[in-house]
Amino acid sequence: MTAHAGTTLSSQELLDLTQHEIQALLTEFNLADAHTHQRQSAAQHKIVERLPELWYEAEEGLQATYEQRFIEAFFRLHRQPTALAKNKTLLSYAASISTMVVAMYLKQQRMAVTLVEPCFDNLHDVLSNMGVPLYPVEESALHDPDRIYAELKRRVRTDALFLVDPNNPTGFSLMHSGRKGFEEVVRFCKDHNKLLIIDFCFASFTLYDPELARFDVYELLEESGVRYLAIEDTGKTWPVQDAKAAMLTASDDIKEEVYNLHTSVLLNVSPFVLNMLTQYVENSEADDLASIRDVLDINREAVKEALQGTILEYQEPIAKTSVAWARIQHPDLTATELQRELREVGVYVLPGRFFYWSQPGRGEPFVRMALAREPEMFAGAMKRLREVLDRHER
Repeated sequence: MTAHAGTTLSSQELLDLTQHEIQALLTEFNLADAHTHQRQSAAQHKIVERLPELWYEAEEGLQATYEQRFIEAFFRLHRQPTALAKNKTLLSYAASISTMVVAMYLKQQRMAVTLVEPCFDNLHDVLSNMGVPLYPVEESALHDPDRIYAELKRRVRTDALFLVDPNNPTGFSLMHSGRKGFEEVVRFCKDHNKLLIIDFCFASFTLYDPELARFDVYELLEESGVRYLAIEDTGKTWPVQDAKAAMLTASDDIKEEVYNLHTSVLLNVSPFVLNMLTQYVENSEADDLASIRDVLDINREAVKEALQGTILEYQEPIAKTSVAWARIQHPDLTATELQRELREVGVYVLPGRFFYWSQPGRGEPFVRMALAREPEMFAGAMKRLREVLDRHER
């Protein structure tokens, strides 16, 4: 994808968020993609120093050893003992690949899908490009746990329901109500024979948050008997220059069909990458994810300060993920226009219209900024952002 980064395109020519993210690679202050671009912590520096050792270790060992070590470390950090005990998670090298396998299964089963909106548009694009019929459900249908069942019953007419938790870009999570939100979604899907698909790629940001607690979601899924597919990912958490791994877990009743599709796509993830990632996961377990959370906390506060008193209003998330979602409070300024103004001064944010994949106009009041950046660079971006915002009166 990044092979095209040398070509500068206007915003009008860009067709999706990933194309925006490619263009952002050319800018001084790239706040577009949610991949991790901050520098290594002191402990992470020590992992980098050990890379030759980890390389040769992986070269000599068994693939299965590094797969198991990584999966054990990941689900231990995420407090998902049921997923670990079931031992049926499939690995791939990107969440997009896991999503592609999901799309292949949906297409094979001739299923239509209700997908949450807003969400990152490549979920829609992967499914749509595989010929899966898609229908939106507003995220607001999930906000009140006492209304979730009734809202889903009223809105969902398809064979499958696809949610993202925490959601990208809004940071909404069903966990704001403890277990109840998830329980109501699962109860609806079980009662009405729906396949439940959940993208958990931002779930690490619910860990060690005193206001949230990621309970054993897989225990709920397994004990309910609901058909499900769950996607997990490392790509939004650790600063490893996109050397990442994704996981796909299926309920027992469909896992054989999903496995057969998965093996048609790839053989394995690099044992060296898995060995390296395991060190990062274990380091985060030891420091309660502090090396990740501290950078995001600093940059989140910088966003709030930069936006104070301007036309751009920070939207407080349920889960403190690695992105900031902000609403434009100006009757005549759209996200497309603001994004163009910022791009001209070297700051690249994502316009909200692409997150609203079924009704792009609804996204024009919003922009998204990535927080997983070196704080010094991010502070410079906020200074430049504030200068542009000050051109517009509230």
